[in-house]
Amino acid sequence: MTGNDKGGFVDLQVNGYAGVDFNSDSLTAEALHAACARLTQDGMSGVLVAIITASPDEMTARIRRLVELREQVAVAREVIWGLHVEGPFISAEPGYVGAHSQQHVRPADGELMRRLIDASDGLVRLVTLAPECDPGFKLTKFLATQGTAVSAGHCNPTFDELRGAIDAGLSMFTHLGNGCPAVLPRHDNIIQRVLALSARLWITFIPDGAHVPFYVLRNFLKIVGCDRAICVTDATAASRMGAGRVSLGGIDAIVGADEVPRLASDPRYLAGSALTMPQVVTNLERQLTLSPEQITQLCKTNPRRVIERTSPS
Repeated sequence: MTGNDKGGFVDLQVNGYAGVDFNSDSLTAEALHAACARLTQDGMSGVLVAIITASPDEMTARIRRLVELREQVAVAREVIWGLHVEGPFISAEPGYVGAHSQQHVRPADGELMRRLIDASDGLVRLVTLAPECDPGFKLTKFLATQGTAVSAGHCNPTFDELRGAIDAGLSMFTHLGNGCPAVLPRHDNIIQRVLALSARLWITFIPDGAHVPFYVLRNFLKIVGCDRAICVTDATAASRMGAGRVSLGGIDAIVGADEVPRLASDPRYLAGSALTMPQVVTNLERQLTLSPEQITQLCKTNPRRVIERTSPS
């Protein structure tokens, strides 16, 4: 966090913004400046840039490039508080893998994780992985002891596996209701398991009405409570850009008139969002009739607590 922090919004999952893909292999200082300036204009105090599943070399290079460019751009140093590594240690199963590159998904690998952390110059604050792909929860334990928040996501652990991962240091769940198949067993499914253990987790949601219908989000919040929930945008280069074609780390997506990015190769799957945090606030006010205090908790206080836990002393 920086001395310019003015208590604005905090977003734990931003893949890109305002036409700029943070996972692009050709990201420039000028593009990073433009995107971060837009983020600050939209009231952001801090974000975690999400680095998504790709080959080990691609993920390492993208992290290193982003860190190097951040050092060159003052507004990027102010607003980018760290990195959220989402993958590649997630489920490769259809539905659970979501828009991630299935060919690059792999079991938890401590050596690769250390390589990514080294490339980040210590900026990795959050890692999303699948507990069932982390034998003995070794990577979860390692990250937790290093002060890095560990979140389950794009996963399908059994109830016992999820509970075991929490015992090992897992503290979050990434965008509940997404990163899973459209059709699930009616009782024993990942959503029910997470809700059953929600008192021990931070749980993030994407409140655009497409990732989770608003009436479903209302039900989720009744169970989880605003004291354990966090709103994220999962923003991509599509944010602020309207309909058109967009790229997310080389993955093509189409943004329709509803301003929701979907995979060009399979429109059944969402590919991040086009949300901004001001739009999140409007949705929470109008669709869920939440109070200003509740919105502050979801969009400022709770995500800040996650990052403060993982910031260097």
